[in-house]
Amino acid sequence: MLEKLASLELKYNELTDNLSNPEVIADQSKFQKYAKAHAELTDVVTSYQEYKKACLELEENQLMLKEESDPEFKEMLTSEIQALQEKIAVAETQLKILLLPRDPNDEKSVIMEIRAGTGGEEAALFAGDLFRMYSRYAEEQGWRIEIMDSHYTELGGIKELIFVVDGVGAFSKLKYESGVHRVQRIPSTESGGRIHTSAATVAVLPEAEEVDVAINENELKIDVYCASGPGGQCVNTTQSAVRITHMPSGLVVTCQDEKSQHKNKAQAMRVLRARLQEMIEAEKNEEMAGTRKSQVGSGDRSERIRTYNYPQGRVSDHRINLTLHKLDQILNGQLDEIINALMANDQAERLKKVE
Repeated sequence: MLEKLASLELKYNELTDNLSNPEVIADQSKFQKYAKAHAELTDVVTSYQEYKKACLELEENQLMLKEESDPEFKEMLTSEIQALQEKIAVAETQLKILLLPRDPNDEKSVIMEIRAGTGGEEAALFAGDLFRMYSRYAEEQGWRIEIMDSHYTELGGIKELIFVVDGVGAFSKLKYESGVHRVQRIPSTESGGRIHTSAATVAVLPEAEEVDVAINENELKIDVYCASGPGGQCVNTTQSAVRITHMPSGLVVTCQDEKSQHKNKAQAMRVLRARLQEMIEAEKNEEMAGTRKSQVGSGDRSERIRTYNYPQGRVSDHRINLTLHKLDQILNGQLDEIINALMANDQAERLKKVE
C-alpha cells in the first residue's frame, strides 16, 4: 500500500508542476485533463502526507522516550505516542478506503424512475411522496431535476415518473436508493382508520453518454402519439409524445412531458441509453467471477430496501439494520444520515474483500 501511495504522490507532484507550465496552460484541453487528474488525487495524497507526518512524529517521540529520564515528561510523551498511534490507525483505514477502486459512474448524473407498486391509489400517492423527498434532497445538494416522462392518477398520485437528477456525483449518493420502498400508514382514502402497507419501486441509472452506448438507428421502432394528462385527459392535439422500441433488447421507452416531438425523442434516447448501459453492466457482473456488487448498492429493483412507518414516525433501512425515528425530516429530503451510513457500510464490505 505504501509503495502505491508513494507512486501516487510522485504523480501528483508531476501534475502540479505541469499545471504551472506555460505550454500546458496555453493548451486548454491538456490543462483540463491534467487538472481533472490532479483533483482526483488530491484527497488521497493529502491524507498520505498527513499520515507520513504523524508516523515521523511518532518515531521522534519514541526515540525521545527512550532517552528521557524525567517521569513527568515521560508520561507526557507516552500520552502523545498513544494519541499518534490511534491517529495513524485511523489514517491507515482511511487510506485503504481512498485506494479502493472507484465506481466509474460515481461522478455522473442519474436518471431515476419511480413506479407505484402494490397498494393501488395509496401506492401512487406514496410514489409522489418519494419524488418530493428526492426533489428536496437534490435541492440541498445543488443538483437540478428535470422531469422526462410522467403518468399521474386522478388524485394526483404517480403511476410512473422518470426524471433526471443533473449534478456531479449524483450517482455516488443516489445509487443506494434502487429497490422497493414500503410505506405503512392509514391512507387518506381509508375511512376505517386501518393501517395499510403499500410500496413503490425506485430505479437509479447512471446517465450514459453517446460514446458509452452505441445505438443503431435502424434497430429502433419510433411511434408518435398525442400526450395525455391525469386520468387520460388529452393535454394537446399534436402528436408530440414519443415511444421508442429497441428491437434487439425489447426495451421500450416513452416520453411525453415536452411539447416538442423532437425534444421528447431526445429525452427518450437518454433514458434508452441509460437502460441499455444498465443491461450491459449487469451482464458483465454476472460473467465476472468474484465481482458481484455488494448487497448495498446492488440496484436490485425487487429487493425491499426500506420501510417508512407513519404511526411510529420511523424509517428502517433493512440492508444495514438502521432505524431512525426521523420520518418527517427524511421525507423532507434530509437523507444524508441514511446515505452516509450506506456508503460507510459499502466501504467496509469492500475493505473486507481486499484484506
